[in-house]
Amino acid sequence: MRTLLGVPIHIRGKIYGNLYVADRHDDCPFSPQDETMILALAGAAGLAIDDAHLFDQLSDEAEQFQRLLVPRLPDLHPFEAAASHRPAPDPGVLGGDWYDALSVSEDTCAAVIGDVLGHDMHAAAAMSQIRHMLRALLYDRHTAPSDVLTRLDRALQAITDIPVTTACLARLEPAAPGGWMLRWSSAGHCPPLLITPEGQARCLSIDPDLPLGVDTVVPRRDHLHPVPAGSTVVLFTDGLIERRNDSIDVGLERLVALAEEHAHLPLRTFVQTLTDCHPSDMHDDMAVLAVRTPPAPA
Repeated sequence: MRTLLGVPIHIRGKIYGNLYVADRHDDCPFSPQDETMILALAGAAGLAIDDAHLFDQLSDEAEQFQRLLVPRLPDLHPFEAAASHRPAPDPGVLGGDWYDALSVSEDTCAAVIGDVLGHDMHAAAAMSQIRHMLRALLYDRHTAPSDVLTRLDRALQAITDIPVTTACLARLEPAAPGGWMLRWSSAGHCPPLLITPEGQARCLSIDPDLPLGVDTVVPRRDHLHPVPAGSTVVLFTDGLIERRNDSIDVGLERLVALAEEHAHLPLRTFVQTLTDCHPSDMHDDMAVLAVRTPPAPA
């Protein structure tokens, strides 16, 4: 090396490194034109590096903001509950997936999961509004899930401009002898997944009602299914199962197989495994909420 030309790579007063070139091919010394060119290259490199840092920062802030909107599950004794939320892989994209659960009496709990149309700040803010309005409505423990969703739909369309939203609202209540009853209503959402104590899983598929924000006149329905002691009810958003080239039914079949394979795990680990080993192509964010009924007495 006989000649060396170097310039710092910096932008907005911060130096990221240095760019060096050595020995022209014609063996001539570096000219003022060479200096101008290397300065331009260093400037372009500085912009690219700074853009990458800003991109990462935006992604981190968006993810942290969305995690702040997702609630921490309360103590649902005598039930056990666990949840997981995973944003879409596109950095800086906010999702509208949400969940919530609360006790409505000593032996009854309510669980809900939903998905607001869109992937932006408006969808994330709408998700927070819906969750808080629904939580207030759920404190009336004698109201059926279909009636709660109907009242929520009317309130949303009357006082907000929230976009179309799918949701599944379920309630676990005691049923003789020694078992439980799942009562739920679906506003265009994925069906609940039921896993028995023996590890057998099935989707409780029904024809869902209209999503929220479409038509408040069309009536909503409740559905009932017995739940044995020690069973697990899983609510999830479509981001857990969707693949662009496969039908929803194929995704549900894969989820059933995955649930049966890992049904023996503790509930928190089980939920985390579902989100880690999901059958989707992960082009969307995903949320999972699982509630396990108390085991049968010895």
